[in-house]
This record gives sequence, structure tokens and C-alpha cells, in this order.
Amino acid sequence: MNRPALLDCDSLSISVGDRSLIDNLNLQIEDGQRWAILGMNGAGKTTLLHTLAGLLPADTGNICLRGQPLLSLSRREIALKLGLLFQEQHELFPGTVMETVLTGRHPHLKAWQWESAEDQNKARQLLRSVDLKGYETRQVTTLSGGERRRLGIATVLLQDPDLLLLDEPVNHLDLHHQQKILQLLETTAREKNKSLLMVMHDINLSARYCDHVLMIFADGKTRQGKTSELLREDILSELYQHRIQCLNHAGRTFFISDA
Repeated sequence: MNRPALLDCDSLSISVGDRSLIDNLNLQIEDGQRWAILGMNGAGKTTLLHTLAGLLPADTGNICLRGQPLLSLSRREIALKLGLLFQEQHELFPGTVMETVLTGRHPHLKAWQWESAEDQNKARQLLRSVDLKGYETRQVTTLSGGERRRLGIATVLLQDPDLLLLDEPVNHLDLHHQQKILQLLETTAREKNKSLLMVMHDINLSARYCDHVLMIFADGKTRQGKTSELLREDILSELYQHRIQCLNHAGRTFFISDA
């Protein structure tokens, strides 16, 4: 018997006010896949992530996690399967870096249960992997935007869900940390068979680190498939309503905006 898809959307439509953002989306995400969501500002990328996480209602359609309707699951059951990185992090109860990253383990704990020594060791390893070693006792409010972003990545990785919904994971990051974080996410997906669905703005990073792409067009229509097939000049130019050129160099393909 085949295992149900990790995430399955059937005839999903989403609107805000009288504007249709997503029209009749059918999407399946399987284990180990790395998806980029591409589209112009305001296309509905963030709204889609929040809907898939169960934070916003859809107009029509169904969402299932491992064959179970999303609406039938408790927040804890969802958090064990799905992790969400928000576009911006806002700490309601500021604490230290270690206290914050350990919140990723909360879905795994029973009432009144504390994080184990193993949890704390994993937290330290992840902080080291995002270049936050030695920051454990720092107050989160003292961190820069890029440092907070890397802390958010470490937190959702410590949560250890099967599917990571990441809203602009390289937002606020310098070039070095963009590459390092995306490499970390790619390695996690490959070695632990995790799946990624990431809102991205850089076509070249999407082409390098993602094997599938979901495009959201201005009229609410979507297009999806392998990055190797869909990242083309004509499709990207239509998506961004601006001419995109494709360049080949040293065996790799690069995309640039035609001024």
C-alpha cells in the first residue's frame, strides 16, 4: 500500500477581500522534495503558507497531512508534522537564545515535561550550524535581524517536522549566510528525508537549491513542476511581468533581469 503524500492540496482556492490569490490549486509534496514558491509581491505566497499551516482558512478545497484532513488535527499533531518559519519573527516573551531555540521541542514534550539533555545538546549543535555558537545566554532582543533569522531556522530544525514551511528563509542574511543556511536546509532534506516549501525571491538560489517550483501568477493561476523544466525565460518573464534573460556559464544556468 502506497504511503499518503506528505502534503496534499485538492482544489484549494484562497482570496483576500474580493481579490483571488490562489485559484483551484492541486498540489502534492512528497518526502525529500525541495520546493520554491515564486511570484511577485502580493501574489499570495505568505498567505498560502499560513493556509497550509492551518492558520488561515481557505475559501474552498481540502488540505491533508499524511492523508489526514488538516482541520481534523490538533495544533500539537500539526506541529509534529509541519513547522512554519514566519517572514518576520516577533517574540511575545523575549528570552535567551537557548530558551528560544528550545521552544522547537515543545510539540514533543508532555505536560510539565522539561527538555532533556539530548534536546539541549541538539540545540547547541544547531546553534553552531547557524553560526550562533556562544550566543546561548544572549537576549534575543539584542540580536541583529540576520542573527534572529538564523535563530528561527535553528528553532524550526530542532522541531524536527517532516515538512518545513519557510517564508523567505534567507531574509536579512548576507551572501555567506544565505548560502550556508540553504546548504544546511538542503542537507537536512537529503539526509533526513525532510521536505521543504520555501518562499523565495532569488531565482538563482531557487534553481540551485530546489528541485521543484510553484509559481503564483498575478491572476491567481498557478504553475508547478521541476525547476529544470519551469525556470525558463518565457515563463519567468510572464510571472514577474518583466523580461528575464537566461545565461549559461561554466555549465550552470543563471537568470538576470533585463533592464
